Amino acid sequence: MKKPGLQLTLQTSNLVIGFMAWVLISSLMPFIREDITLTAGQASLVTAIPVILGSLLRIPIGFYTDKLGARKIFLISLIILIFPVFYISIASTFIDLVIGGLILGVGGAVFSVGVTSLPKYYPKERHGFINGIYGVGNIGTAITSFGGPLIAEAYGWENAVRAFILLLILFIVLTLFFGDRNEKLSDSSMIDQIKGVYKNATLWFLSLFYFITFGAFVAFTMFLPSFLVDNYGLTPVDAGMRTAGFIAIATFIRPVGGFLADKFNAFVILMFVFLGIAFSGILLSFSPNLLWYTIGSLAVAITAGIGNGTVFKLVPLYFSKQAGIVNGIVSAMGGLGGFFPPLLLTAVSNMTGHHAIAFMLLSELALVSFVIVVFMFYSEQVNLERQIILSTAEGIMITNRDKVIQDVNPAFTRITGYTKEEAVGHKPSLLQSGKHGKDFYDQMWNEIEENGFWEGEIENKRKTGEIYKELLTISPIKNSMGKVKYYVGVFNDLTQ
Repeated sequence: MKKPGLQLTLQTSNLVIGFMAWVLISSLMPFIREDITLTAGQASLVTAIPVILGSLLRIPIGFYTDKLGARKIFLISLIILIFPVFYISIASTFIDLVIGGLILGVGGAVFSVGVTSLPKYYPKERHGFINGIYGVGNIGTAITSFGGPLIAEAYGWENAVRAFILLLILFIVLTLFFGDRNEKLSDSSMIDQIKGVYKNATLWFLSLFYFITFGAFVAFTMFLPSFLVDNYGLTPVDAGMRTAGFIAIATFIRPVGGFLADKFNAFVILMFVFLGIAFSGILLSFSPNLLWYTIGSLAVAITAGIGNGTVFKLVPLYFSKQAGIVNGIVSAMGGLGGFFPPLLLTAVSNMTGHHAIAFMLLSELALVSFVIVVFMFYSEQVNLERQIILSTAEGIMITNRDKVIQDVNPAFTRITGYTKEEAVGHKPSLLQSGKHGKDFYDQMWNEIEENGFWEGEIENKRKTGEIYKELLTISPIKNSMGKVKYYVGVFNDLTQ
């Protein structure tokens, strides 16, 4: 495998070019509508069309990156992009824009390449930051949103589109010569990988999170140029500059999200992200003027950018063996998250005369995601505590307040010979050796009630009938009202 730094630079650059092409139509829509007659609904559809293929293709592209390598997938993708770029430059009808825009989606689909390939070059402790750096390739949308209108105003939108052909050819050559020919590849089938993950709730939770964070980024990127022109009377160039600013903030803060996820608990970061998006949605719903709308949009840029970097820290942690297909599914859901909002915003505006309902929906989805993140955070804590119990060398037995066994760990089975299935539902008397009388046990439970624990040596009997000596500690577990809910016994086999 070639130097990690070279591959990170090359793949990030390829993502920049892919995303530059991906938003060509939306960035130049005000100029295109001067030559091609489009209704507001048609303009929204054409703007959203590239997102469809750009989202759905992320699944196979993520899988085949794992199977064929980033170099081959980037080469194929960049070569394919030459056709829609040229076709759009000679478009004269709504159908031409739909056809060209659909294939232009390949530019957005290449996102799956780097998030699948680059983690192979770096340790897990840096995956969040590395994927965040790669995500800076999103800046390609800002470059097109800012530069496209300037070139179109000076030389016409057709020539602005054709200029991208030269850039595509340049990066095809760079990828051909500097792409890694020896990348580590996977030989598992797509069906096997899908079977291994589709029932995992974590996959769909992560998909929802990215649906909102990256979807918000894509939706605002596609929607802002036309929205600012139509609703606030800005010029296409001014709208493009403001859109580019939104993209730049969301993009450059993405590595910050990955870095924070590397250093702190990613779920805690996501809690703040979704609370921020929820607040931003409410603010946008009631923004009376351009100033407040700008503040709300910038808040979305910051929170969504951090969220984008954080989500892809979690993917390789949970799905290291199916990284290709999972990266594809999660990133596809993020892309689809950018497809529906422009259409929804247009539909809501046509029915109500404003966009408040659509922005409130963004806020509600963010609050739902916040609740799910809290659930996942505490579930992770419970799982960690469970792993501690399972891996400890001491035998552990948990009973309810009626002293009926509820759970045991593997060390309990190793020491006593009783499996979990054989022990659960019985009382600890299952282990009594007959060496201790009733007074011994009465005194034991009296001390537990008075002192809050009991510790001492006791002789018990294994399943085989062998008597053994153990050091036992028993402690009650109480709820917030001070009532005993469980008793926990921890013991060591002194005969060993």
